[in-house]
Parts: sequence; C-alpha cells; structure tokens
Amino acid sequence: MSDAPVESLIPYDEIVQEALRAVVGRVLRSVESSGSLPGNHHFYITFHTRAAGVEIPKHLLDRFPEEMTIVIQNRYWDLLAADDHFEVGLSFNQVPAKLIVPYAAVTAFVDPSVNFALQFQVSSDLIAPEPTESAGNDEPSAPPSSDGSNVVAVDFKRKK
Repeated sequence: MSDAPVESLIPYDEIVQEALRAVVGRVLRSVESSGSLPGNHHFYITFHTRAAGVEIPKHLLDRFPEEMTIVIQNRYWDLLAADDHFEVGLSFNQVPAKLIVPYAAVTAFVDPSVNFALQFQVSSDLIAPEPTESAGNDEPSAPPSSDGSNVVAVDFKRKK
C-alpha cells in the first residue's frame, strides 16, 4: 500500500465553498424577509469587483478596481437575496448606489457583533494583486475583531 495521497475525483473544496457561500445567502434572505437587521447585527462583505456578474457604478469600480468591502448596517435599502446573488442599495460619500453581487464573487463575510466570519477561497485569476482601501460607507462601525475567534476559514490545498 502506498503512502502517496490519492487525488479525489470529487471536488470537495468546491462543494464546501458553495455550501458556505449559501450561508451568506441564507443570512441575507433572513434580513430581507424581516425588513431589518436584528439587534446589533451588521455585516462586512468583501467581494471581487470585476468578477462575473458583479454590477457596481463606474465611479466605485474606478475607486475599487479589484476588491471592495461594503458595510450593511445603518443605511441600506432594497436588499434582495436571490439564490445566486444579492442586490443592495448603499450610500458612498452621500451618493446612492445599487450593487449586484453574485455569492461566487464574495471573498469574506463578517458579522462583528457576534465575532463571526467566513473567508472564501478564490481562484488565482480573481485574486487582487494588493488589497484596496475600505469602501467608506456612510457611518461605518469599528472594523471586525482580528483575534480569530469564531472564524471559519476554508483553504484547501491539494497535495500532488
């Protein structure tokens, strides 16, 4: 019997990524159906701005050419959580904007009120060369804790 790892014919890493992105959709659908965020919950959602299906205004794409983090907390409207994407209206420097973001473009989802975070693996052709500045939504709260508690990070590496 060989000690060499066997390459799986089942794409477990992709299946897990898809399931975890479904968590984001389920949370957003819950907020959509209730009409507001419960308690002190609020979300930081990071996504690739040039990923397939992302629709954001040109001025935001110019400012965030690779990756962007939005805050869903105080001022948002028209939240719609579909099966494969979400839509939301946000204000950036007092300028309203509608964003459409497929869950596949999301790289991180954080709810700092309960110290919960999900980070997603991204294919190498979508990785930004360097991180961009925060989106600066109106009235953002403090950034999420970096102590790592309750963080689910998925980073599958295949051994060959």
